[in-house]
Amino acid sequence: MPATPAPTAKVPPKLNPVRVPIVEEAVDDRTSDFREVLHAYSKEDAVLEAKRCIQCRRPWCVEACPISNDAREYIRLIAAEDFDGAARVTLRENPLATCLCKVCYRYCEDACVVKKKGVPIAIRHLKRVALDYGKSDLAYVPSKPKDQRVAVIGGGPAGLMAAWELGVRGYSVTVFEAEDRLGGLMQTIPAYRMTNADVETDKARFRDLDVTFVEDQKIGRDRSPTSLLAEGYRAVFVSIGTSTHRTLEIPGEDKDGVLPALPFLKAVNHGAPPPVGKDVVVIGGGDVAMDSVRTALRLSRGGRVTLVYRRGREEMPADSEEIHGAEAEGIRFLFQRAPVEIVGTHRVEGVVVRPIELGPPDAGGRRSPTPVIGSDETIPCDTVLIAVGQRADLEGFDPELDLRIHRQGWPEGKGSGFETAVPGVFAAGGRSVVYAMGSAMQAAEAMDRYLSAQRGEPPTARPDPFGGEGTFHLPAGYTAPIRS
Repeated sequence: MPATPAPTAKVPPKLNPVRVPIVEEAVDDRTSDFREVLHAYSKEDAVLEAKRCIQCRRPWCVEACPISNDAREYIRLIAAEDFDGAARVTLRENPLATCLCKVCYRYCEDACVVKKKGVPIAIRHLKRVALDYGKSDLAYVPSKPKDQRVAVIGGGPAGLMAAWELGVRGYSVTVFEAEDRLGGLMQTIPAYRMTNADVETDKARFRDLDVTFVEDQKIGRDRSPTSLLAEGYRAVFVSIGTSTHRTLEIPGEDKDGVLPALPFLKAVNHGAPPPVGKDVVVIGGGDVAMDSVRTALRLSRGGRVTLVYRRGREEMPADSEEIHGAEAEGIRFLFQRAPVEIVGTHRVEGVVVRPIELGPPDAGGRRSPTPVIGSDETIPCDTVLIAVGQRADLEGFDPELDLRIHRQGWPEGKGSGFETAVPGVFAAGGRSVVYAMGSAMQAAEAMDRYLSAQRGEPPTARPDPFGGEGTFHLPAGYTAPIRS
C-alpha cells in the first residue's frame, strides 16, 4: 500500500508592496465645487487590493482599531468576492461604518505589516467596498429588553456609539442632541469627504433598536445630567465633544472678515456659506484647519488660500491624507509662523505673523515654539479663519461631576470606565471619530456593568447585533490593543 503523502505546507501569499490606485477627482475639476474627491474601488480592483492582504496570524490591523473592527476578516471575504459577508462583518462592530469608511484616520493601516515593505492595504477603502457592493441595509436587533432607561447627551460619534452599544443590549436609550441634526463635529466635515446623508444611512440601521433621538435639545440649558437621573433615567452618558472654538487672543480678532472655523464649516454644510474673499488665511494645523483651507479654496472661486502654522509640516496633527489633498490643490503653507495681530481699518486687511524657532521636545514629545522677536511680517488678506482648537461647552453642567478635561478639550469621567463622581453618570470623548467611538464603547460597557448590578445580574458581552447566536469576541490571534 503506497504511503500517504505528507501534507503540503501552506505557503503564505507573497507580499505585494504596490497598492491598487485609488482614483481621485482631477484637481482642476474638484476645486470648483464640493464633489467627492476620492472615488470608490470597482469590484475588480477591490478584489485585487484585498488579495494583497497576507492575512497575518496576529491581526495587527484589528489591534490598532479603537473599536476592534475585524478588518482582517472583511478583507478576506472581499478577496473571496463575498461582499455580503464583508458588509455584515464590517457592520457587526461598527455602527458608523458609512461615515468611517470615508473619514477614519486609518490607524489599522499604520499597523499593517505590508507597510514595512511598501504601501499598506487600503483598509478604509475596502470597508467602503464592503458597504457599496454588499448587502449593507441591515437593521440592528435588540436583545431582551432590560426595562431600564438610559440617557445619552450628545449625538456625535461617541454618543451614537454608546446608544448602539446599549441599544443592542436591550436598554431603552434617549439621545439628546443640541443641534438640529445628528453627527456632532462630523457635521463640520466638508461634503467632498462625507455628507449628512452618510450619517443618515448609519442612523437608519438603528431603526429597530429602542433608541429615541431628541434633536434641538441642549442639556445644560434647561436641565442638567443629574436632573436626568431624577427624571427616571438609570444612567447618563455625557458625550458633548468640543463644540466651542478657541480664540487667538490677539489684537484685531474682532474685525469683519475674521471667522471661527467650526461655525464656518457648519454653515457651509447647512447650505448657508459665509462670504469669503479672494485672499484667505487659515490659522492652525489640525483637521479643522485642513477642512477650512480646502473649503475656503472652493468658495473663493480661484482665490489664494494660505495656511499659517506655528510648527513644521511633520508636526501637523492633521491627517496626512488631508495635508496631501490640500497641497495638491495648491494651498500655500507657511510654517513656523505665529499670528500676533490682525490689521485693518474695519475689515481685516492682513495678519502680522512672527517667525518661530522650535526648541527641544516638551513633555508631550513636541518641540517647544519660541518666537523670534523683530522679524514680523504682514500677510495681506481679506478673510481669516481661526482653527486653533476647540473645547467643550459645559454651561449648566453639574460641578459635582468633577469632570476631567482632556488637554484637547473634551470632558471625561475620572473613574473606572469613565464614570464621574456622581454614580450613574459617565463621560468620554476622543481626538478622532473612531477614538471617540472607542472611548464610548468602554463607557457603555461600564454602564452595562453598573446597570446589571442594579438588576442583580452579571454583566454580559455584547450580543450579536443582528440577533444571531453568540456574543462579541476578539478575532483569533489578537494579543493586545495598539494605541498611538
